[in-house]
Amino acid sequence: MSKFAKKEITKKSDNISEWYNDVVLKAELADYGPVKGTMVIRPYGYALWERVQEIFNPMMREKGVQNAYFPLFIPQSLLEKEKEHVEGFSPELAVVTIAGGEKLKDPLVVRPTSETIMYSMYSDWIQSWRDLPVLINQWNNVVRWEKRTYLFLRTTEFLWQEGHTAHEDEAGAIDMAETALEWYRSIYEDYYAIPVYLGIKSTAEKFAGAKTTYSLEALMPDGKVLQGATSHNLGQNFSKPFNISFQNRTGKNDYAWQTSWGLSTRSLGGMFLTHGDDDGLVLPPKIAPIKMVILPILGKDDQKVLNFSKKIKEEVEKGLKGTEYEGRVEIWDNPEKTLGWKLSETELKGIPIEATVGLKEVEENGVVLATRLILDTEDGGIKHRQVRLEEIGKNVLELLESLQRHLYKIASRYLEENTHEATTYEEFKEIMNTKRGFIKAFWCEDAECEKEIKDETKASTRILPLDARQETGVCVRCGKEAKGRWLFGQAY
Repeated sequence: MSKFAKKEITKKSDNISEWYNDVVLKAELADYGPVKGTMVIRPYGYALWERVQEIFNPMMREKGVQNAYFPLFIPQSLLEKEKEHVEGFSPELAVVTIAGGEKLKDPLVVRPTSETIMYSMYSDWIQSWRDLPVLINQWNNVVRWEKRTYLFLRTTEFLWQEGHTAHEDEAGAIDMAETALEWYRSIYEDYYAIPVYLGIKSTAEKFAGAKTTYSLEALMPDGKVLQGATSHNLGQNFSKPFNISFQNRTGKNDYAWQTSWGLSTRSLGGMFLTHGDDDGLVLPPKIAPIKMVILPILGKDDQKVLNFSKKIKEEVEKGLKGTEYEGRVEIWDNPEKTLGWKLSETELKGIPIEATVGLKEVEENGVVLATRLILDTEDGGIKHRQVRLEEIGKNVLELLESLQRHLYKIASRYLEENTHEATTYEEFKEIMNTKRGFIKAFWCEDAECEKEIKDETKASTRILPLDARQETGVCVRCGKEAKGRWLFGQAY
């Protein structure tokens, strides 16, 4: 078989787990690292993460958040300053006990998250209310020793951004935590084309050491729920043990109110799962590293074909410049790879638009634009659009916009159809045994009841939605009084 033969993948409709692994590996998003549970992110996959940074950095800058970097190694004694925090992370910690050939008196923890290392510095930097707020984010890697791993979705080491802020009052901290959650909503809905629910975590599910955890939850095609991003109001739970104290406006000593918030590369895995199909990836145009591929048919008057391909590339780039769809337009002119292989590769990699160029196209001064998916009728109801060269920039932009809308519409329909209500525990269990998805149900907010629901059905409390109506009822499991309908689901 030729080294450039079509890369076969399992059909998503046959086995979504095998399909996912096939796509991540064969679309060259990532590969397995030599240490169990680690992942090598390849250039095509990393380009997606760079795009996330391009989107997110301006959001943060507008709020005054600055990027910085803090050390990978954290003295274990620092981690133990906040009791609930260290207990929450203990099972996942990687600890260095020997360095430079000597046993360390204070073992070093490989960063699972940066609250403790950053806040030990904040305690030195903050003396007065005039030093506040401190608004810092870092793009980095963290290590959590997972027992079961899954490329992008759950790996021992992963990339993320983690924002850490300090404020002079709780109102400032709450505003920051809610602002970060809104940024995450925008990334998921406006860029990933994934509709989400926003809400507050239960006491058992919140971040270790947080006063309140806000979360964004998305539904995957297998009926499981992905926690997409979280934002935490830490209250003064870290500022007191780390002595982040300051003289307030009345001259009295006070402790800072803090937040932390993070989005990781697992969000990319959620995007792959949500939109992909039997042929491979389907990338939303706003996030796709390559917006369009031009495929020259070579073998006769090659220079004419290549020159026309370059004109197409220039016109498309000019049409996309300054828009949210600005990005790479590539000409795949490698003669060693067949046209069939190239067409298959554009599908596997989820490239939104491709155009094949031969002498016919040169003579007619136009091409047929082929979209990765057949669009809805109201978005044109097409997969192919014939356009002249002078109109190609405008047409590519229109098709990219249509594809972005189309993907969000499909995902929204799926979310709506798979969000169920359960008034009895029998209904609840039946849904979990069959359809899964999100379940809206009254819950008494008792931790023991929550644990029993999870043990019996695999469904955990996901969030109390921020837009939930104020209403009372009886708990779906135990029958006690309940003050709201929570969202349940089986999590990744």
